[in-house]
Amino acid sequence: MARYRAESEAAVDGLPGHPGIVYDEPSGERLDVWGIGDDGLRPAFVFLHGGYWMALSRAESSFMARALYEQGIATVVPDYTLAPKATLEEIVRQVRASVAWVHRHGREHGLDPERIVVGGSSAGGHLTGMTMVGGWQEEFGLPADVVKAAMPFSGLFDIRPITRIYVNEYVKLDVERAAALSPALLPRERRCPAVVAVAEHDGTGFVEQSRRFAPLWGTGEAMVVPDRDHFDVVLDLGDPASAPFEALLGLVRSL
Repeated sequence: MARYRAESEAAVDGLPGHPGIVYDEPSGERLDVWGIGDDGLRPAFVFLHGGYWMALSRAESSFMARALYEQGIATVVPDYTLAPKATLEEIVRQVRASVAWVHRHGREHGLDPERIVVGGSSAGGHLTGMTMVGGWQEEFGLPADVVKAAMPFSGLFDIRPITRIYVNEYVKLDVERAAALSPALLPRERRCPAVVAVAEHDGTGFVEQSRRFAPLWGTGEAMVVPDRDHFDVVLDLGDPASAPFEALLGLVRSL
């Protein structure tokens, strides 16, 4: 966690951007925009942090911003209210609201609302999945294809098992609510381009979830990143020489 923060601070030091913008009036939650340029509107990579929905923040989550900036891509990092203060339904609403903010207000901040890519790690991978599925965009007044591409890392796509482990002391789900919040079980009529990534040395459950979700989404097999575990795999997004960075770059350039 200390490495996340240190690499994030180094990545945004001196980087052009707009930190601390309130994107959701009901909750007051904020986001940071990093890596805008003077070359016109830039595609936006919206990164949703992990922490089992109950830890971390945007302060630890911009470690990819400089590497993406150098490739002409801006980074948007939202906070969301952590459990148990917020229900998981509310957390999902907030991250969807952050996507809506980019679509509505991105132009004012150097972002291209027609090139939004969402990614996240662990719980952030789950939240990424909840922006990929259908059935929510109309409520926010958004086009069905507002999320043009996605890259979840070590995500949770069927969260019913959460009801049986200690995390449920914080998120307080029953099986019915967990099913309604599981991207693997929700409508996916429109499938945006996606890379479903997971670490080679991740927990068995995380690997299996990614391997099951990738073909459901129509992306073929999950991208298994060698010599990485659950915590360090996402840091590859800050390394231009890594396979995950190249995969993300490919998604953005395909838009």
